[in-house]
Amino acid sequence: MRARLALLVAAVSVLTLIAFLVPLALLVRTVAEDRATVRATADAQSLVPVVGTADAATIRLTVEQLAADSGRPVSVFLPDGTVLGAQTPRTPAVALAARGQSLTGESAAGREVVIAVQGRADGTGVIRIAVPQRELTAGVTRAWLVLALLGVILVLIGLLVADRLARTLVRPISDLSAVSHRLANAELDARVTPAGPPELREVAGALNHLATRIQVLLVQEREQVADLSHQLRTPLTALRLEAESLRDPDDAARITAAADGLERAVTGLIRQARWRHAPAQPAAADAAAIVADRVAFWSVLAEDTGRAVTLDLAPGPLTVGVAADNLTAAVDALLGNVFAHTPDGTPFTVRLASEAGEAVLTVADEGPGMPAGAIRRGTSAAGSTGLGLDIARRAAQTAGGRLELRAGPGGGAQVLLRLGPPTSAPEA
Repeated sequence: MRARLALLVAAVSVLTLIAFLVPLALLVRTVAEDRATVRATADAQSLVPVVGTADAATIRLTVEQLAADSGRPVSVFLPDGTVLGAQTPRTPAVALAARGQSLTGESAAGREVVIAVQGRADGTGVIRIAVPQRELTAGVTRAWLVLALLGVILVLIGLLVADRLARTLVRPISDLSAVSHRLANAELDARVTPAGPPELREVAGALNHLATRIQVLLVQEREQVADLSHQLRTPLTALRLEAESLRDPDDAARITAAADGLERAVTGLIRQARWRHAPAQPAAADAAAIVADRVAFWSVLAEDTGRAVTLDLAPGPLTVGVAADNLTAAVDALLGNVFAHTPDGTPFTVRLASEAGEAVLTVADEGPGMPAGAIRRGTSAAGSTGLGLDIARRAAQTAGGRLELRAGPGGGAQVLLRLGPPTSAPEA
């Protein structure tokens, strides 16, 4: 915008200066020509008394002295054909002046002033003074250079003023753009200081109001999620009490451990719902330990449903750039999908490997496979919430990786969760 405004002002300034300076330059040249002609005419008039009354010798001396003082060729044509002073041929202007008419005419060398002198006894004499081209244009070039320099200075001043004006317009727009990008990056405390024209001030106020409104809505949403999560503590407490009343110690321990895990997940959800600032340290977790723990947890259910579990873990620790709670939720989502979308007795494989600096978790089953588009949030073909794969996808993105859904060699589904190493930047 600044460049376009400067270009516009430069174009207007140049056109305006051309409209004024070109006629002024022509006027300067005309004035210089007229000034030289007037001086030559005055010199010629000074010779009229001498030419009209004096003899040839006196006229010659006077003409030579005038030519030496003025630097112009001066000629006097007497009626008898004698030419005194500069020896020049008779021009049409001289012939016309010999009939009694004084005039100023153009010549090849510049301009000539001819004056008819009447009153001589032998006829009409003619005084001719040639004005060379250099005298007609004396000072014109310098005046034109001064005008051109003045025009350039005026254009530069116009550009400077235009740049200052454009800056007052562009700076508030740049601030609006910067704040909008900060808001897009979840910096909801970003605000813009209203500046510039009234229209931009109004836009800045609207953007600040929008940011404040977004903050209020997010706070309300977080409080609602936190309240809802807190309400889950009551049934969890009842579940733990029921588990403790079981007679089989193994079943009681297993259900109590599941209840504890669920309570930790609810607590993490409450903490995340109330979380407003980025953590000071980057997130990190041992993928090998978490995958081994979650596979052991789900192996009990796999045994009950007749599913064969194949586990292939890379030697740990295998640190990835995602929080342990988030990685646990992602692994549970992938393993839970196997139980939710495949019939009992369907074997599955869990493999964790390190490839090119990434931890690659592969969960493959021999079931009917997953429908296209199942990775989209809310998409489900089995009556579930459709959030499992999206949870895993977001965990992968947090670690700088991605989620891939493929068809297995035996026709089943194969889900790959690629996780990058921790970074020095705080987790977004």
